[in-house]
Amino acid sequence: MREVIEKLLILQDRDRRIMRLRDQLARFEPERQMLQAKTSGTQAALDAAKLRVKQIESERKELELQVQAKKTQIEKYALQQFQTKKNEEYRALAHEMETCKADIVKIEDKEIELMEQAEAAQKQVVAATGEANEAKKLMDSQVKELDIRETALKTEVAELEGNRDTLTTGVDESTLGRYSRLLKNKGENVIVGIQHGVCGGCHMKFPMQIVVACQGEKELTTCPNCGRILYYTRDMDLAVTE
Repeated sequence: MREVIEKLLILQDRDRRIMRLRDQLARFEPERQMLQAKTSGTQAALDAAKLRVKQIESERKELELQVQAKKTQIEKYALQQFQTKKNEEYRALAHEMETCKADIVKIEDKEIELMEQAEAAQKQVVAATGEANEAKKLMDSQVKELDIRETALKTEVAELEGNRDTLTTGVDESTLGRYSRLLKNKGENVIVGIQHGVCGGCHMKFPMQIVVACQGEKELTTCPNCGRILYYTRDMDLAVTE
């Protein structure tokens, strides 16, 4: 039975390494998503800056159309003035023309404000472009590093799993089945030692007969509480504590 326990301990060590590597592998995709989220944030800021530039340009063109419409209206009033022979109608048309000219001044003032806003927005686009490019460059570098590490870990896992079966030679199917179930349910701590008569897994205090059975190594001894497989070495203190 000592030989079986020794093989199981070696197998457990191998499975621990595999499980820990798989745990590391499981973290790569969340890391990628986190990096992509950071890049998406800078890209969203850039898109917002570009959209603002387009909005300002659209507002500016709308003001240009309004100015052109006012000028067309002035030309229309001027023609009507030329055609009218009534002083009152002439003065009314002149008033409308002055109103249109005043409106044009106000619109052109707004155009100047929009030009200033457009200049500031363009600067924001330049800054946001730089930030987005730097973020993408950094992300690409970090993702590449993640890919390299992931590939290396996958290779290592494949190598560890590749010859895992050779470690079970000489261990009967029943014992391997129990080990596998424990590994699934208890995690990486399946084959445990006893110290001072206590289970190395669940820390339950054993009666003397279990300690003696474990020490005798004549049959596979398990913890009556958690079911883990027990073993001992000469440096362990098997005495049951009071």
